[in-house]
Amino acid sequence: MTGNLYRGQAGLPFSSTLRVYEPLDAFPEEQRQTIQEAGARAASRAAVENAELLASLGRITRSGGDPFPTGRTDLVRVTTAPAPAGGSDSEPSADGAGAEPVLLYCPSQLVLRAGLAANALMEGIHGPLAELLIPEEQRDKHQERIDQVKARDGSTRVHTRASTWGIPFSWFSLFMESDHKDVVESGGRIVTVRVWAPITEALERARYAVANLALAAPDLDMLDDLAQLTEWLEMFHVESMVELDYGAVADKVYPDESPMDIRLGIECLAEGDMTGAAAAYRRLASRWIPIRQLARAS
Repeated sequence: MTGNLYRGQAGLPFSSTLRVYEPLDAFPEEQRQTIQEAGARAASRAAVENAELLASLGRITRSGGDPFPTGRTDLVRVTTAPAPAGGSDSEPSADGAGAEPVLLYCPSQLVLRAGLAANALMEGIHGPLAELLIPEEQRDKHQERIDQVKARDGSTRVHTRASTWGIPFSWFSLFMESDHKDVVESGGRIVTVRVWAPITEALERARYAVANLALAAPDLDMLDDLAQLTEWLEMFHVESMVELDYGAVADKVYPDESPMDIRLGIECLAEGDMTGAAAAYRRLASRWIPIRQLARAS
């Protein structure tokens, strides 16, 4: 791992992401060359993370009051299908000995994601403050960029979901302990942990969780989160991969048994074992509530 910037994010909010990587032929034909060329320019995964962070810091410090990305360039992450479970914790490699690796792509789509994030902020409890921080003129200008992207690309699937100060519990339902893990370390610290699952398996797990929660705990907030997550995953190519990128929070929680705790909790609820379900939740809470409390720390 190179790049002091990527290693030194302790002063920034912990940010975790859920990404979907698709094969090139899943994208509209007019986008494929651009995505392929952008992916080929990425020297390494660390370089992409550094470039994205630098661009983000540059936007919030530039003059003019416009914090939004312009869309002139868009980063693209590239991977191949991870090795079968039980392989080494290294960069994902193609399944099957001697098989040609199939590249999978995840465009950053910063213009669309920034617009969605701004809308969510405006509609939340901090809406009045957001209106002061993001002038209406800049919001209108960015809406023009969004309209241009949609006009150019048509109906666009957003490949990335992000969360700060912790990982939503619903995300863990997509993964199991046996899934491929890429543990990235530097200077004696864990920079991030990335967990991978084929989208077909992630969808099967999500649907299982939705079906059992709908019967056993229909009022649970996690049920709505899982239903939305399932609908999102159903938008993508059947040969896609799903990646959970812990980000800097990995150094605080890894090794992490959250996927197992979520699965056991749902199984206990389905069997009417409230004691077992409560125990699973206590384990999750003891691990993640201290992380989420950092969002309110001074």
